[in-house]
Amino acid sequence: MFFFFFFFFFFFNYAFLKLDLLFSLFLGIYLKSRHYRTGRKIMGKGTEEMDLLLEFWRAQTVSFNDSLVQCFLEGGSLRRERERDHRSSFHMKRSFLLLYVLLVQAFYGAWSSSVGGSLHCEYSNLANLHRPHSVSITEFGAVGDGVTLNTKAFQNALFYLNSFSDKGGAKLFVPAGQWLTGSFDLISHLTLWLDKGATILGSTSSEDWPVVDPLPSYGRGRELPGQRHRSLIYGQNLTDVVITGENGTIDGQGSVWWDWFRNGELNYTRPHLVELMNSTGLIISNLTFLNSPFWNIHPVYCRDVVVKNLTILAPLESPNTDGVDPDSSTNVCIEDCYIVTGDDLVSIKSGWDEYGISYARPSSKIKIIRLTGQTTSSSGVSIGSEMSGGVSEVYIKDLHLFNSSTGIRIKTSPGRGGYVRNVHILNVKLDNVKKAIRFTGKYGEHPDEDFDPKALPVIEKITFENVHGGGIGVAGLLEGIEGDEFKNICFINVTLTLKKKNSKKSPWECSNVRGYSQWVSPEITCDSLKESIFPEHQSDCFGLSENNHLEISSGLGRSPWLLSW
Repeated sequence: MFFFFFFFFFFFNYAFLKLDLLFSLFLGIYLKSRHYRTGRKIMGKGTEEMDLLLEFWRAQTVSFNDSLVQCFLEGGSLRRERERDHRSSFHMKRSFLLLYVLLVQAFYGAWSSSVGGSLHCEYSNLANLHRPHSVSITEFGAVGDGVTLNTKAFQNALFYLNSFSDKGGAKLFVPAGQWLTGSFDLISHLTLWLDKGATILGSTSSEDWPVVDPLPSYGRGRELPGQRHRSLIYGQNLTDVVITGENGTIDGQGSVWWDWFRNGELNYTRPHLVELMNSTGLIISNLTFLNSPFWNIHPVYCRDVVVKNLTILAPLESPNTDGVDPDSSTNVCIEDCYIVTGDDLVSIKSGWDEYGISYARPSSKIKIIRLTGQTTSSSGVSIGSEMSGGVSEVYIKDLHLFNSSTGIRIKTSPGRGGYVRNVHILNVKLDNVKKAIRFTGKYGEHPDEDFDPKALPVIEKITFENVHGGGIGVAGLLEGIEGDEFKNICFINVTLTLKKKNSKKSPWECSNVRGYSQWVSPEITCDSLKESIFPEHQSDCFGLSENNHLEISSGLGRSPWLLSW
């Protein structure tokens, strides 16, 4: 009988998931009502307002999982009692209900992947972190004195290791020392390992950074028309690449590039520290990145990327030294990073105006977990402004930003086209941040005069949940595009303490933005955002479907988002 019910619910539970979870929740309250009479009273009133039920749920500090444990314990007692006195009619019904609840919980955990609840990045190539072949950079004549240029040594070592790519891969070991180098190419099935005390130094001569064609989704260099300098560590069309170590350092020595940029002395766009193109199965972890000439880490047209346990530092005044910029990439997880730079800590991109629209490579399934940092010029996490290929399925959780300009920002413009949709931002802590949340609909900055001003972006289903902060300048500066309203923008459980409580300036400034809000302080004063989320509009807010609403708002544990990559 047990197996019959098991397979029955396996095949049909997903179709009835919403009813199942709701039934299980009410059953849990019923079982607890023997100890909490208030629960019986509320159930007896037949309350229709879901938020009232959740307030009761909070007040009694009852968790769904606790109720399931109680169900299990009571079920065990009932089974023992049944064995003693054979009064099975009532007890079999109770046991069936208990089994039902456990099955619902199990399959709910297996199927509920819509809110990205996983707490950790998943490694697709974890088994390949051990390479059967290993060499040290010193075996190819490299000298770690910080003066000798070792570009040839890196190139020769990687050329040699490429012969092992079909034999389990190889590891290039970089021992303690200062290893000066120009740009070099990686290979597939490689681990680049920086030992404790090892530092790869970028050359301060622009000649050691070759010039390459612009990205097809940008049509030109990001800063200047035409070509661009190649990154210090570069690769394209690769599979299974790991850049890691025992907290070794990659230092771009970018100050010379920043000066050239400020003085208008550059002929090409500045280089990144790491850029990997059209590659799959990438891990960058346990390292420190310093002083990038431009963006630090730029996976573009990539898939299955893990960026984990990094420290990324550059002076707060350094120009455009973004931390991690996933660009037209899918299945990217950024976890446990500390970033202090002169621009966005993380910026999600997908191409620029007509070039990005034509190339049509979106960024999707981007997870950013436990990010801490500071930027006095830009944002903790931004989407855009280059988002013409589209951005969707973005999950940001546990962001802590301090002494910074902006918390979360979405940047776009007429001419961008594309879309930003299905973004869930959860658990944000902001300390002394000028603008907590910002939308910019007229960012400008076009690659050339050939963009189509009628190509309007679609911005929808952006949810901000559990955002708290102190010393905030402006709670929200939300500027959409006239005739192209940003819609289904949702705020739930947002509490921001302003620096100037008695200021005549409104803490929320909105235009061409529409959505819903619940439990927000200071209260949102924009008419287009005042309507409550519950009980009618949770399905309009990404991450707050009926199932997830019960889980999120009651503080219940989330089920893992099981990434297959």
